[in-house]
Amino acid sequence: MLKVAVIGATGAVGQEFVIGLNKHPWFELVQIASSERSAGKRYIDALRDPNTSLLKWHNKENIPENVREMVLNRVEEINPNKVDLIFTALESEDAKMIEPRMATEVPVISTAAAFRYEDDVPILIPGLNDEHCELLNIQRKNRKWNGFIAPLPNCTTTGMAITLKPLMDEMGLESVFMTSLQALSGAGRSPGVIALDIMDNVIPYIPKEEEKVQVETKKILGKFDGNSIVNASVKVSCTCTRVPVMDGHTETVFAELKKAALPDQVKESMINFSKSVSIRELPSAPQDYIIVHDDPTRPQPRIDREINDGMSTVVGRLRKDTVFKNGIKYVLLTHNEKMGSAKGAILLAELFKSKKII
Repeated sequence: MLKVAVIGATGAVGQEFVIGLNKHPWFELVQIASSERSAGKRYIDALRDPNTSLLKWHNKENIPENVREMVLNRVEEINPNKVDLIFTALESEDAKMIEPRMATEVPVISTAAAFRYEDDVPILIPGLNDEHCELLNIQRKNRKWNGFIAPLPNCTTTGMAITLKPLMDEMGLESVFMTSLQALSGAGRSPGVIALDIMDNVIPYIPKEEEKVQVETKKILGKFDGNSIVNASVKVSCTCTRVPVMDGHTETVFAELKKAALPDQVKESMINFSKSVSIRELPSAPQDYIIVHDDPTRPQPRIDREINDGMSTVVGRLRKDTVFKNGIKYVLLTHNEKMGSAKGAILLAELFKSKKII
């Protein structure tokens, strides 16, 4: 059993880590940390709103009994020598300062963007670009660290990259155009203001989101040449919007393929990839990596986001596009707080353990 810590344990993503690690067969949560104002409090007390005493717990599952009474540490009190792995759920500015300090001694799996675009840092999606794990050895050597930093992609990138991978492998990709309809939980759980902004509304701009998706998709789908990642040559353009949905990012994708393919061929490619994905036997892996619906009314966030505990990417409305040469288009849904965040990070840790990286 590997001992792990979570930094940022009281936030929405941190809570997903707490749930995902509860009774995990490979990992034991032994330390938790949060902000200075929460340090020294029991976890259950730190979750209470000081003004209303309401519990700021956002998950449908109850707080695990073994975590309720755990005392939150200050970040400085997390001892890298007493854990095998650290998960972080931090804002990027905090991650820039905290994660390197921890990575000098122990592996860090991050949900922040702070280090995603460094040349010696892979952006990993378990089952998709496992060979990029080799770059972690180069990162360790370059930075003289015992550990490393392994960030997840932006949650909007995750589902699109997963669905594009089989297309790239089978037919090749020229260009991709995507529009996202992103859930509220992707913006954090700020009370009041976000609700007033989004009610009866769509926000057509999410700062830095489009740039992240465009850069990250090319890196994830790129090739590791033994020294670095050579980005995929595919052209990626997107528009990212916020919609009044609690959880689950919906995306409309238009892909121009290098080889002509009918929708049924694309569906078969996705399903075959799903059946043979490398991480099928890991504890947090979904039964179906990709699900493809024939029903034109699917996917829908309210119906499909919790399938396989939010770890499946669900595809529907797969059809030919007549504007682009060799065009195909579809709608996808991914759970931004599960496969796109904490549970995806735990799955990545399982991949590392299976490869003896940790």
